[in-house]
Amino acid sequence: MGKKCLKTSIGGQAVLEGVMMRGKTAMATAVRDRDGVIRLEAERLKQSKSAIKKIPVVRGAVNFFVSLVFGVKIIARSAEVYGEDEQEPTKFEKWLSKTFKIDIMSVVMFLGVALGLAFSVALFIVLPHLLGNLFSSLVTENVVWRNVFEGVVRIAIFIGYILLTSLIKDMRRTFMYHGAEHKTITCYEKGLPLTVENVRGCRRVHDRCGTTFMFFVMIVSIFVFTVLGSIFPMINVGILRLLAKILLLPLVAGLSYELLKLLAKTDSKAVYIFKLPGLLLQKITTREPDDGMIEVAITAFEKVLKMDLDENEPTCKFVCAEDFGKVLSETRSEFNAAGVDDADAEWIISEVTGVRRSEFATCKKKVSAAEIDRITILKKERLTGKPLSYVLKNTNFYGYTIKTDERALIPRPETEELVERAIKEIDGNSAVLDLCTGSGAIALVVKLKTGASVTASDKSLDALALARENFALFGAEISAIESDMFSAIDKKFDVIISNPPYIKSGDIESLDREVKDFEPRIALDGGYDGLEFYRVISDEADKFLNEHGKLFLEIGFDEAESVKELLKGKYDVKTYKDISGNDRIIEATLI
Repeated sequence: MGKKCLKTSIGGQAVLEGVMMRGKTAMATAVRDRDGVIRLEAERLKQSKSAIKKIPVVRGAVNFFVSLVFGVKIIARSAEVYGEDEQEPTKFEKWLSKTFKIDIMSVVMFLGVALGLAFSVALFIVLPHLLGNLFSSLVTENVVWRNVFEGVVRIAIFIGYILLTSLIKDMRRTFMYHGAEHKTITCYEKGLPLTVENVRGCRRVHDRCGTTFMFFVMIVSIFVFTVLGSIFPMINVGILRLLAKILLLPLVAGLSYELLKLLAKTDSKAVYIFKLPGLLLQKITTREPDDGMIEVAITAFEKVLKMDLDENEPTCKFVCAEDFGKVLSETRSEFNAAGVDDADAEWIISEVTGVRRSEFATCKKKVSAAEIDRITILKKERLTGKPLSYVLKNTNFYGYTIKTDERALIPRPETEELVERAIKEIDGNSAVLDLCTGSGAIALVVKLKTGASVTASDKSLDALALARENFALFGAEISAIESDMFSAIDKKFDVIISNPPYIKSGDIESLDREVKDFEPRIALDGGYDGLEFYRVISDEADKFLNEHGKLFLEIGFDEAESVKELLKGKYDVKTYKDISGNDRIIEATLI
């Protein structure tokens, strides 16, 4: 047995698909959910200044019952994480909760503790007592031998109980997590970094295990019942004997706690014989964990360690399945508080859950933990100011859901109006150039709606990559060319469509944060007067248009007259208003 480098007061407990670790100031539980994600919950423990903590034996009895309550609570909490398919509360449960202000989970935990105690008393006190009566009548009435017999029976029942429960699959996995808990604590006490490899190499038994404590309880009970039975003979008679054993349970637990604590302070071989039976029992209550279980135990241990060392280390809550309505309400409220349109919260939830916004009012589904994770990520992104289309990585354009991200400008409704005008003049025999294609939205819709031969060009390689992804998404055969305006274009077209950059350089900083901070400047900046690209189109587009070819251009709010002036002489120019009544679209036919 190697000498340990560190000592820690952190102890633990295996729970459903996880491990709870408890330190001096905090407690953390890590559970791996059905999606394989490690969920973590950590809370600060109330620091009591009660003198009870300093009174030997009494503190042990108190700790025994507190640990029992905590144990039931943590197991129930871990089940919430792992059992995401839990059913809705019944009408009766809802009525109880509303009428009597009863927390159903608290009632369940209380009943769990009560039933657990009752079962333990029946199995480990009442049954040995009854067998002790039989022993007295058949073998000897000697009190000492009777107490020894009952103690042996108690130990046998305990071992049998453990062996039987180990046949249950879920219990075997719990024993594996128990092993992961011990190995992790031992690894830390050896002074080794908490890695899966290091933890795996540590032993799975530990001096401070609850299994050893339970063994001590059974051994100490023999001595306590014998000594007190000698001092007070009347408690050895009839029903008083059974009542005495039940009433003396806190004393037995307190003495066992002190013995466990004392022996855990030393690794001396002289006391090893006292530890050995408990360590051997741990070979049954622990099993070798897999690496994933070790990761869970490390997660819980490291969180408690940080919280014990740093009072500013934050607490956290499990992410569990939640009612759809609750998730929707809370997300809307966060958006409203941040001054962001809560419709964006609805779009995010709809995107993640697959529930249409029109179905929100009647939706009764549970939002899974994985979906809540995704909603949280998207919500945080949106609240930074990032445009919703970039957050969702898609947008609807002309009835098609296309990819969008920071590589290109987000297609706007007025661009749909540009396309609407253009496709009226395009058919399956047309050759079309989408100049400054960006996300490829214009080229894609023209191809899908008309079947025309479409070429898309842009000088941004990032934008072209996004455009190609959109073309591939719909199986559209569109030629994508890297070209700074017309520099790499080598053929003529019947129609050229373009939504070029048209924001004045000096105006970009005054744009909404969502635009200036997130959308690519290259797709916004139209030069000092916003007309830089229209000049190029005016000078060169006619060389790439067939006879009577057409230009369809999107323009800025106040640029209609300036662009018409640039095109005058070569084109017959018409302007069209957008839905807001502004001149935003130019149709120019080559004269």
